[in-house]
Amino acid sequence: MVEGPVHIPDPLQNRFAYPPPSSHTLVPVTPVELSRTVLHAVRRAVDEGELSVTVPERAVVTPPGPGGCGDYATNIALQLAGAAGQPPRRVAEILRARLAGEAFIGEVVVTGPGFLNFSLERNASPLLVEEILRRGRRYGHAEGFSGTVVRLRCPAEVRAVVVTDALARVLRSQGDLVRVECEGRPAPEWEIVLGVDSSRSGSHSGSHPGSHSGSHAGSHPGSHSGSHPQTRPSRPSPLPDLNVTVHPVPVPAPGDPLPLGRDAARWALLYPAAHDRPRIPGDHLAQRETNPLFRVRYAHARTRALLRNAADLGFHPEPGPVSDAEALLAALGDHPRILTTTATHRSPDRLARHLVAVADTTLPLLPAVLPLGEEKPSAAHRARLALAEAAGTVLAGGLSLLGIDAPDHL
Repeated sequence: MVEGPVHIPDPLQNRFAYPPPSSHTLVPVTPVELSRTVLHAVRRAVDEGELSVTVPERAVVTPPGPGGCGDYATNIALQLAGAAGQPPRRVAEILRARLAGEAFIGEVVVTGPGFLNFSLERNASPLLVEEILRRGRRYGHAEGFSGTVVRLRCPAEVRAVVVTDALARVLRSQGDLVRVECEGRPAPEWEIVLGVDSSRSGSHSGSHPGSHSGSHAGSHPGSHSGSHPQTRPSRPSPLPDLNVTVHPVPVPAPGDPLPLGRDAARWALLYPAAHDRPRIPGDHLAQRETNPLFRVRYAHARTRALLRNAADLGFHPEPGPVSDAEALLAALGDHPRILTTTATHRSPDRLARHLVAVADTTLPLLPAVLPLGEEKPSAAHRARLALAEAAGTVLAGGLSLLGIDAPDHL
């Protein structure tokens, strides 16, 4: 269980301080990115003198309700109408004109008293794939310091230490400065076998107050956002905005996850929700479909094998429309939101379950990636290969945040 103060910073706070998406920017089409786009439209309307309001910190974007249409909707116009001194529908029309030009938005419709409804472009999937391939394993990560300092505390119990380590990785991926404190001395073999070190504190990899510019949070072989800092801050760390005690249900005696090895042991401790008892040893080493960890790592390894096979056949990935892949595209597009909610709710099991969903929607795509027989590689094959590569990238990045290796061969 996770305990902390009542006040929890808005997970979207400070996520809008960076350059907003535009018609020339390839962005994942998620509610978070659409929120940023809506706020950018508000900011433009203010700058151009059509609205006299304070730009809010967030714009709520959800599936449309009764009477709505399209893929997403927002009530931002109703939220701003009072301060703007204009009817909500007029505010909505002002914003609609600025949202209609975005590359990934096909249509913007005003419904009801002033709801803005978005229909996404049919070619949004290539933009999503391009964005994932451009960002690599850092897809879904924040691009700077969030302004939030978090202190994680945990007892010297193996599951609590591993969960805290994974939380620190995810929080840092979202731009937070994280300090870790362990109440007691962790067993040395937890660091050696499980790759954790709760005695240190680390920071987001970007430059921000209280840290060395360029220090990478959690550098260890194969990790992009881990928990082992290379250096300590040269100045006193700022006071935390949030104190969190991590106390999941412990490993039941006489269970010992260490014989499973690093990857299976971490998965065994992280995959169950904090209030659920972990299964030790379970089937975490079994290479069969009933093992979620195997499915995730197998799907990743298959995407890497397909890239090698395609290169042997002389063709390479090229993002484009892919039919019958809606579930996979939705899972990939949801990855940034999952990282945000994992950080907000302090629940790495959410990320683990999301990776299983990505793997389970990736595997049906893979048999159609390579041409069969005398068939020549086509644009459809290149697009499916690019989508497979994007899926493998998300799987590898997510596993790395859990401190688990993503091998290219199984």
